[in-house]
Amino acid sequence: MGGGVAVRVLLLGVGNILLSDEGVGVKVIEQLEARYSFPPEVTLVDGGTMGLELLPYFEECSHLFLLDAIRGEAPPGTLEVSELADPPAYFRQKISPHQIGLSEVLAVASLQECLPALVKLFGIVPEDLSTGLSLSASNAAAVEAAVAAVLIELANLGLSASPRV
Repeated sequence: MGGGVAVRVLLLGVGNILLSDEGVGVKVIEQLEARYSFPPEVTLVDGGTMGLELLPYFEECSHLFLLDAIRGEAPPGTLEVSELADPPAYFRQKISPHQIGLSEVLAVASLQECLPALVKLFGIVPEDLSTGLSLSASNAAAVEAAVAAVLIELANLGLSASPRV
């Protein structure tokens, strides 16, 4: 990579898997881990509802890909991919308590100057936030779309995943 900054990507799935679609980000990480092998520049983390424990992961990466359920006007199961200009602000008023914690972690990372230069959100609009371990049909289908979108974004950075046999 010459004299440039090395690309290191953190794929971080967050959410509460006990609240149906709220755990969709974690489910995407599970599918990526189960189905693909990644180069050493890519780290996959099931962040669940973790908070400040995530900070050390941020220090190691140049790119953060966040996978999470998001509030939106789009139909349930819609995948929205966007680069976040102000990640801590984005998560201040979202769907669930874990996202308040995520906002704080991102704010601390920003203050400590370890917030990755690029933060991209892969957000899926939930259909069902009731207690339960299963995703709704719309969100289960969106997991596939998110997996494909993550693989494309990694390929755009010159990082390729290999399907597991």
